[in-house]
Amino acid sequence: MAQIAERLASLRSQLPPSVQLIAVSKNHPATAIREAYAAGQRHFGENRVQEAIAKQAELTDLPDLTWHLIGPLQSNKVRKAVEHFDWIHSVDSWALAERLDRIAGELGRSPQICLQVKLLPDPNKAGWDPVDLRADFSQLSQLQHIQIRGLMAIPPLGLTPAETQALFAQAHTLASELQQQAPQLKLTELSMGMSNDWPLAVAEGATWIRVGTQLFGPRSPQ
Repeated sequence: MAQIAERLASLRSQLPPSVQLIAVSKNHPATAIREAYAAGQRHFGENRVQEAIAKQAELTDLPDLTWHLIGPLQSNKVRKAVEHFDWIHSVDSWALAERLDRIAGELGRSPQICLQVKLLPDPNKAGWDPVDLRADFSQLSQLQHIQIRGLMAIPPLGLTPAETQALFAQAHTLASELQQQAPQLKLTELSMGMSNDWPLAVAEGATWIRVGTQLFGPRSPQ
């Protein structure tokens, strides 16, 4: 427990007040979340809907947790995601956004979402091409039941630090453009940066960083 608390304290000491930390707890047990919670952490990120639901069932005595879905969301898991997550960072298509909005309306919930962008061609990454996102954004901005709060960006593997930082800068610029296109929205969030590159993301305006290994240690293989 002391180790997680020390890692959290060290990381927080390096973050400006404008940046919030999502502790990525995927493939770690609920006990690890409890340890981080005891050290003051409240935002937790999961990749899989079912894994998160199982952990939430073990943590019902912790009332003020905020859950972030950061992994791919399949259409057949949308209802469960809306029921169990406060934030969904990985909204990567108009079809998914529209389905989330419809089901959120049915459930009377209003999840906060980030739109996932793909700033370089990468067959292993989901997300909107910036050109397509600009084209879709007018109809996205009309959705009534989800709160579009910003963008999520994950650089491809194998880039240099300078190339990675340049992509984060592009995401920031794109978010600013979209905010001008839809001033009624509050596009204040940039979800970008993980254990290996978060300082570069923070330098380019990240407001959420997603850190797992640096806090919890290596993940159990699943």
